[in-house]
Amino acid sequence: MRILSIQSHVAYGYVGNRAATFPLQRLGHDVWAVNTVEFSNHTGYGEWKGRVAAPDQVRDVIDGIRARGVLSRCDAVLSGYLGDAALGEVVLDAVAAVRNANPAAVWCCDPVMGDIGRGIFVRPGIPEFFRQRAVPLADMVTPNHFELELLTGRTVGTLDAAHAAARTLLAPNAHAVGPRMVLITSLHHDGTADGTVEMMAVTAAGAWRVVTPLLGFPVAPNGTGDAVAALFLAQWFKTRDVAAALSYAASAIFAILEATARANERELQLIAAQDALVAPPRPFAAMRL
Repeated sequence: MRILSIQSHVAYGYVGNRAATFPLQRLGHDVWAVNTVEFSNHTGYGEWKGRVAAPDQVRDVIDGIRARGVLSRCDAVLSGYLGDAALGEVVLDAVAAVRNANPAAVWCCDPVMGDIGRGIFVRPGIPEFFRQRAVPLADMVTPNHFELELLTGRTVGTLDAAHAAARTLLAPNAHAVGPRMVLITSLHHDGTADGTVEMMAVTAAGAWRVVTPLLGFPVAPNGTGDAVAALFLAQWFKTRDVAAALSYAASAIFAILEATARANERELQLIAAQDALVAPPRPFAAMRL
């Protein structure tokens, strides 16, 4: 698979393209990484150096890729952290160009906006862009719990509420434009058992959830959602099986988090856990609802 990945870049740590590119490459996929920001580290540290890329700069990079005549071989677009709402138009143009060159290409949109405990951590205009422009055009979307509530305007306090909220994001029918699947990450509702965390995948055909242990960290690593979106996309593209993709993504990210906890590190230990990306040692089955 060839993926055009448009998201953030950090020199130190693993979020955005740094969290997605290596796992995808380790799984044998070719990644064309386009960076929306160039930061020293992710913003969770509270301070960082670098800057958000200008829309013209990002557009030029994508135009340069298009000039190579390779967009017809692009199988998927993966988008994430934008840095500025103006970059959203660049992403939409890139998706349109890829779909024009290869109508079978899919767009996996990770609507990075915020998280429980941190609230919204992106610039003004970005939540509106995702809600009104991006999500309705994507093939799959991967919000976390907080972002699902932000996109839908619903409180997600139960498993049924999560399922219902996700279904509102799906395309109304098989012939309409819009998401065919929604992956909810970091899901925690009233029925979630203590010491666990859930993910849920929802399509028109049904819904599946997977439960994994919740590992304790002094400071939770950033970038897990970015990695999960990439892992889910890769496995779904390989199998076209939503349950298998959900099970794999949960099993792989758990192995990465275990390696991170053992190393007592704040940043995801993607390099140390790279073999687990290929064959997660502890599989977690996705259960149909």
